[in-house]
Formats: sequence, structure tokens, C-alpha cells
Amino acid sequence: MGATGPSADVPLVLKGSDGRRRVITAADDLAVHIGARVGMPVAQAESLFADLVIMDSDPAADALALEKLAIWALRHYSPMVAADPPAGIVLDILGAAHLYGGETGLVDDVVRRLSEMQITAYAALADTWGAAHALARFGGQAKRIVIPGGAGEALVHLPVDALRLPEDMLPDMRLLGLDTIGELAAKPRAPLARSFGQKLFRRVDQALGRLAEPIEPVQSPELISIQRIFAEPIGAPETIAKYTRRLVGQICDRLEEAGLGVRRLDLHFTRVDNRIETIFVATAKPVREPKRLTKLLCDKIETVDPGWGIDKMVMTAAFVEHLSMQQVIASYSEPARPDVEELWDALANRYGTDSLYRAVSVATDIPERAVKRMPPTSDDVGSTRNAAFRRPQRMIRPPESIMALAVLPDHPPRAFTWRGQRYAVARADGPERVRGEWWVSDNEKGKVRDYFVLEVENGERFWVFRGGDGQHEETGSLNWFMHGKFD
Repeated sequence: MGATGPSADVPLVLKGSDGRRRVITAADDLAVHIGARVGMPVAQAESLFADLVIMDSDPAADALALEKLAIWALRHYSPMVAADPPAGIVLDILGAAHLYGGETGLVDDVVRRLSEMQITAYAALADTWGAAHALARFGGQAKRIVIPGGAGEALVHLPVDALRLPEDMLPDMRLLGLDTIGELAAKPRAPLARSFGQKLFRRVDQALGRLAEPIEPVQSPELISIQRIFAEPIGAPETIAKYTRRLVGQICDRLEEAGLGVRRLDLHFTRVDNRIETIFVATAKPVREPKRLTKLLCDKIETVDPGWGIDKMVMTAAFVEHLSMQQVIASYSEPARPDVEELWDALANRYGTDSLYRAVSVATDIPERAVKRMPPTSDDVGSTRNAAFRRPQRMIRPPESIMALAVLPDHPPRAFTWRGQRYAVARADGPERVRGEWWVSDNEKGKVRDYFVLEVENGERFWVFRGGDGQHEETGSLNWFMHGKFD
């Protein structure tokens, strides 16, 4: 709430109207801890909690903030995002999860970024919007991922409140003893449908995946978007590719007028049954080359299910950056730098951004920190500090414990056992002492490692270390570890 808001160490609730009653519509963690709850009459809260700060809610501002959050998710995670009032957003991540290393990686990234924005989030991933909505709000876990086909088992014990039913329907259902979704789903439908209407079991079927529930994606007026509506539905891959090519040409013209290049391009296909199929491509650098973008999109057309036909295509530049023309200076003495960005984009869109990276050397003495991953388009050349050090081509992460026979404090092992096999050491070189980086972690203060290169009788060479200096336990565990192998 800015400078005018109350202190963070006092309980805060927001009040609003529920018909003719004044009730609490939202409560922070401190307020919930002392006993305030959503739906409690304001008069009751004032009489029970003397230190409670009560402020007016602003539903219009909340709705606007939720829409902005949905647009943020649209730009970062998925081309299919919708607001899920009053306090949620829904993302269709089909085809997007691999860009974050899988479903778990995407969910973790969403929760982490929201936490950095001081937003407490509960995330659930399921086959259907209804199941994910229910588990995020009533599942009791900060993060929940349901295996494909497991929505029914995950929902069976949740209360019927999780089904997004009208509020006036819930008291009557409790009077009938229908407290959980499992109890409701097991009942005969006809009598309940006559009493409560078809919406009751429609919500059940949507949550269990028996009935489709289309997502109407949020649209930002700031986004550059082109659409094509067809008088007759289309469905052949060649026809889809033809109109994709035309839409790419049109949107590239718009991007050129604005001096922009696209970093992510979304293409939505609205089917005649009102279901929306979506594909998207991301690029390492801003692009507005029609041929290149068309190829990336057409590679994904095979994943589109046209159903009974597609009657509308919408192309949106979801993430753009400024792109200015640059003069290419040719040199007869040096060959031109190969243009590999197109290959990077093709591989990243097929296999995920995490599968494509550059390894860059880092200025550190700790071997497992000596290399970091950078985007393939990064200009970082890394540090040359460790270039002269002898390091194995194959590093073992994390280092594996070994049993070693050695004379303390600074002699190399005479023999060691690793992964159940015993090795006799023929030659050894070392130690090379590596000290802990106390500025990185307090736990590394005073810690050391002594590294040895060991050559065994069959000619194999290993890189091992002892934790500690061999004399003082405060410098390390004095245990031996395998950290690498020379080819």
C-alpha cells in the first residue's frame, strides 16, 4: 500500500459488502493467526480484536492488478493465460514446460518469481483448470503436481467448495451431507440436477476432465497482434502453414514500423468447438525476419489438433525488444562470424532453453564452481585464472566418498576403493591445496582440501581430495573423495 499503508507488524483485514452485510473480504497472515477470517462480520471482528486494522477493499483495483499479473505471466511463461478471480491466474503450459526443464522447473520458477515480488503463491498443476484451481486453494500444499490422469484421486477428499459453485448452493449441499467432491461424484445425478441445475455436475465433469473448459487468454492492448477469421473452417496442415506465413509477414511489417524485434511469438487457433490450440516460439535475440519466424512456427504445426476445423487464427508478439538496423563491415583479413542464431533458436524451441548453453570459466579456486552456464548469445568470455591448472575432463558432481589408505598429514593414498572396486596406486602427484571461500559461505571459513592426481596400475588417472589438512578436524572431515577422472 506504499507509504500510506499500515505497518507490516500489525494484523490487517479488508472489508467489503456481502449483500447488506459488511464482512471481511481479505486477511493477512497476522490477522488469520489471531482468529480473523474471510466472511466474518466486520462488527464481530472489531469487538474481538482490538489491534486489528480494518481498511476498505477496492475490487476494481484488485481486478486490474490481477489482469496485470496475468499479462506478466503471459509474457514470461505461456501464451495461454487467463485471470481466475478473485485471486488467481490460470496457465495452459502445454508445450511450454520444456523451456524451464520440465513441469517442476516451471512451477518452481513461477513461485520463486512471485515470492521475489512479495506475492505469496500456491501453485497446482493438473490436467484440468478445475482440478488445478481446487488443489491450489484447498489442497493444503504450496506446490502440487498431479500426474496425468490423477485428477480424480487428488480431488476426492476436497470439499465441494473447491468446485467454483455458486455460494448460495453450498449450504443446501451441506444439509444433504455432501461435504466432499468424492461424495458428490458418487451420487445419482438426476435427482441432484433437478434440485441444483446442470451447473452442479458440469463443474464436476470439468474438474475431472470429462468436459472441456476453454481458456479465454488475456489480451494486452500494448501487444502487437494480427488475426485472420475464416468464412469456412480450415484444417489441412498445408493451409494452416500458408496462413501462418501470411500472418508472420503482416506482424513483421508492424514490428518494423515500431522499430521492434520479437523475442516470443504466439499463435492461437480457435476451433469451431470454441477450444483454443496454441503454439509459440522464442528467440535468443530480437528477430523480425519473416522466413526465419515462419520456419520456427511451421515446425510446430504438427502439434496442432484442428478438430472439426479452425475458424480463427490470432498471432501475437508477446515479448518484444527494440531492434535497429546495423551495418555489417566486411573484412578481407578475418572471416565473418558465422550466423548461428537461427540454429540456436531451432534447437532451443525443440529441446528447451536449458539444453543449449555456453560453458564459461569462473574466477574461483573451488573446482565445482569453476564453470558456469551462460546463454549461447552471451558475450561473456570468462576468466583465464584457472587456465594453467591441471583439471580432469570428467568431473564428478557431487564428489563421491571413497575409502583410502594414506599416511597423514600430507601423503597420497597408497590404495583406495571406489564404487566397490579396489585400486592400487602406482604413482601420485600432489597435494594441491584449495581453501574455502569464506566470502561465499560462513561454513567454508578455515576449510581446506588437499587434491592429488593418482595413477593406478592399469594406467587410469584419478583426481581425489582429502577434506581438511590432515591434522586439524576444524579444517575438514579428513575423509577422502573422488572428484574427477582424466581421459
